[in-house]
Amino acid sequence: MAPNSTNDSSNVFSARTITQPATVDSTHLYYLHPSDSPGMILVNSVFNGKGYGGWRRAIVIGLSAKNKLGFIDGTYYEPDASSTDFKPWNRCNDMVISWILNSLSKDIAESVLYSKTANAIWKELEVRFGQCNGAQLYQLQKELSDLVQGISDIAGYYTKVKNIWDELDTLNSCVHCTCECNCGGKSRALKSFQDGRLIQFLIGLNDAYTAVRSNILMLTPLPSINQAYSLLIQDEKQREIDVAQNPVETAFLAQNQATYF
Repeated sequence: MAPNSTNDSSNVFSARTITQPATVDSTHLYYLHPSDSPGMILVNSVFNGKGYGGWRRAIVIGLSAKNKLGFIDGTYYEPDASSTDFKPWNRCNDMVISWILNSLSKDIAESVLYSKTANAIWKELEVRFGQCNGAQLYQLQKELSDLVQGISDIAGYYTKVKNIWDELDTLNSCVHCTCECNCGGKSRALKSFQDGRLIQFLIGLNDAYTAVRSNILMLTPLPSINQAYSLLIQDEKQREIDVAQNPVETAFLAQNQATYF
């Protein structure tokens, strides 16, 4: 007896229909990429109680890229247990919790381990480490005043200074005025603030940059920090070229300076 070709075709069609994967919307709030795993680390450095502002910024960027920022700011609230969204929400919430725990030191991670939601962990960390206090401001200002270039190149020294500035900006409790200003007071205050930071940066430079530092300070108005940084980088590169072209003379001068001092 010949097989029923019609039934066979229907069976094949049904099998294909069942095994065909549904279209996955990668923009959905509950979407998790196949590479996402509880062991994933979103940030390069583990938070150990210091540098909360930078760590916080890195976590926010990472979760925003994953479209999971709403799990820490409370936007994606927990649905009812009877809702069809509960299981996918719970899965994503647990994933975000794992990512946050992976970016914390062991002691801090253990202190928030039993929090049920990523939002609860985030709120606790904000209260414990995100509040500005005098001790934190004092420590950062002390580090900034003691910071000098030393053996660092211009880029390395600038990075150290910029990290402290960013931390201070995070802790700054001053609310900036957003109203329109016709007298120019806001722009003058901002320029004064930027000039102060430029002076801080120039003070810590090695004596080898005395000449270029003097040239920068003679400019009117004072340049921005980025412009001053560019001038210092150019001077540093020129020094490297001079050393490469005149190694004997450079070694002789260095030897004479060592003997003199």
